[in-house]
Amino acid sequence: MTNKIKTLIVDDSLVFRNMAARSLENNPNIEVVGTAVDAFDAGEKITDLNPDVLILDINMPRMSGKQFLTRLMAECPIACVMVTSSDADERELLNLGAAAFMKKPNSSEEMRIFGSTIAVKIIAAAQKRVSPLRRAVKIAPPAPSAPPPSAQGNRFGRVNPIMPSALELSGVGDKGRNGYMVALGASTGGTDALECVLRAFPKDMPPTLVVQHMPPVFTKMYAERLDKCCPMSIKEAEDGDRLTNGVCLIGAGGYHMELKKDARGYFVKCYTGEKVSGHIPSVDVMFESVANTAGNKAVGAILTGMGADGARGLLKMRNKGSFTVGQNQETCVVYGMPMEAHKLGACKEQHPLESIGAVLCKALSQGWK
Repeated sequence: MTNKIKTLIVDDSLVFRNMAARSLENNPNIEVVGTAVDAFDAGEKITDLNPDVLILDINMPRMSGKQFLTRLMAECPIACVMVTSSDADERELLNLGAAAFMKKPNSSEEMRIFGSTIAVKIIAAAQKRVSPLRRAVKIAPPAPSAPPPSAQGNRFGRVNPIMPSALELSGVGDKGRNGYMVALGASTGGTDALECVLRAFPKDMPPTLVVQHMPPVFTKMYAERLDKCCPMSIKEAEDGDRLTNGVCLIGAGGYHMELKKDARGYFVKCYTGEKVSGHIPSVDVMFESVANTAGNKAVGAILTGMGADGARGLLKMRNKGSFTVGQNQETCVVYGMPMEAHKLGACKEQHPLESIGAVLCKALSQGWK
């Protein structure tokens, strides 16, 4: 093979992730491009790393490997080698779209041959033609996410938001009726970062738009999960969706999302097209539409992420009178997008992740200059 097979390991066990990566590190045909702890972490990594094959654990928190496999095959097919430490129905997994299956090693002898065995399965999986399943499958929604443990100061951990005070929240809901709105953009590390910010928003927060870099299947899954653990009503955006108080729309993977306004108020335009700033959906596209449509009645924040998408759009928002915030370096998983925005002068202020929700609420309640 002239090109190595890019492989992403998705497993909640750190021990297995490290063991699998080590066992494949000297294989001339395979490159482990990254690891992920669950389905939602994998969504971010797939966007950035574009793997050819996933090594996918069956038993994972927040969404099982079988649920994840079914959604992948329906909307964003990638060759998957399923692994588990317990018994599993191999025929069922193959029917769901898995390319291969194997048990995790549970002895020193199995550990010794694991690398060569799974390498054969990865190479075979990469050569298979993977296409979407053309049948309807009902999938139970992901279980609600438990409140994350406090991890302030840990740039790779999840953080509890600093909840806004009653003073900061006073009048926030009324602002939505007066044409104010919120725009958030993120990439690598953004699924947890956005959850932290959205948990701090009240139920009647002004209309909110979010772009998180993810392929199509993941944005819907992600919106469903956030809807269960955040006060606002959260869904994947569809073309023509109206925005009202208490509604947050997540830009769908594979579609740009723009804010529009008519006599009835705000709505979104969602459409396919070329990548902008390297992405679709693009944070720049969304932020620029917010600048043009809402102007000085918008607040925006750019969160952790690789690259520069969103920096130019946030600058346009600030130049139009919006209140703009960047996540600080210490709390970013990747200080890329916020750094580029800061360098352009797009961020009026920079704050740690756990404070951003309260900062935006305070700006909406008390105004800004």
